[in-house]
Amino acid sequence: MNKTAALSMPFDPDSTIFPTRKELPSIPGAPEGAAWVWGDNDNIGRLNLLTPTRVAAAGKEIRSGEIVPVNLPLNTPEVPAFNREVFKHEIKTLAEDVAYDDVYHLNTQSGTQFDGFRHFAHIPSGTFYNNTKGSDIVGPNANHKCSIHHWAVHGIAGRGILLDYRGYAHKKGINYDPYEYYPISFEELKHCAADQGIDIRPAAQGGDIKIGDILFVRTGWVEAYHSKSPAERNELAVRPHALGKDDGQRFAGLSQEERMLDWLHDSYFSAVAGDAPAFEAWPTHEGKFCISILSDHEHDSNKHGRIPPSRVHSRSLGYAVG
Repeated sequence: MNKTAALSMPFDPDSTIFPTRKELPSIPGAPEGAAWVWGDNDNIGRLNLLTPTRVAAAGKEIRSGEIVPVNLPLNTPEVPAFNREVFKHEIKTLAEDVAYDDVYHLNTQSGTQFDGFRHFAHIPSGTFYNNTKGSDIVGPNANHKCSIHHWAVHGIAGRGILLDYRGYAHKKGINYDPYEYYPISFEELKHCAADQGIDIRPAAQGGDIKIGDILFVRTGWVEAYHSKSPAERNELAVRPHALGKDDGQRFAGLSQEERMLDWLHDSYFSAVAGDAPAFEAWPTHEGKFCISILSDHEHDSNKHGRIPPSRVHSRSLGYAVG
């Protein structure tokens, strides 16, 4: 039985029909197009869509029971992009031959991670998700509003949709360098999905994408990383970083076209993930940042993970975020 989300806030996460991006109601005090629809005190965004009913339904799709880790080792990449600190691991001896500790020094952005709602703001307004400000993050009035630990408390388990664009590109003779700016258009992604037997329209429009699905897009960056010598990939990692089209840090990823934004929003994914240092094609060539737009629209971005090539187009998964 269909249950339509009322345009008044907060939305009911158990609804089966939600507004499209163009139908979103205006929210006083929020940036234009913001989808802060889960309540003034919400901290988890579209993770609200991972209801017990949807998680149970995802579990019923498990066939082989294989466990597929989507995280890279903590020391990969050896030299992180965007001037992030290098991971350091120390084994601390507590008592010789009796007890040892592991001590880690890391920037959580150096490898596989989720971008929390407090990572990247809507730049014109300087506002993070649900009206969070910089003063909520650092300073004398710092607090836990929209902190990523709320996601860990909730947990993440759901149905994953893997779109292997790199595999599709190899098959179709499409050549690109994952270490260079290469925007994957919505049309290309649609053809990639069709080649895997997936209709990427939302289920409400007759497609295969279900509310609360977790999207994985494989660009081939990890494959490219491991194909290079340590010297080559470390040299690429320290390319000069500056905002704008001339940024030396360049990566393949999703395009920033309006059609892509509409699809990402209207599919009501609970999270999106990629295998490159940026989920979108970097640097932006559109004068806007999908990261901040998607954060406004409550997509929780996981980047830099190990997404293996596979013919399997959907899999159930569960992991906690911390």
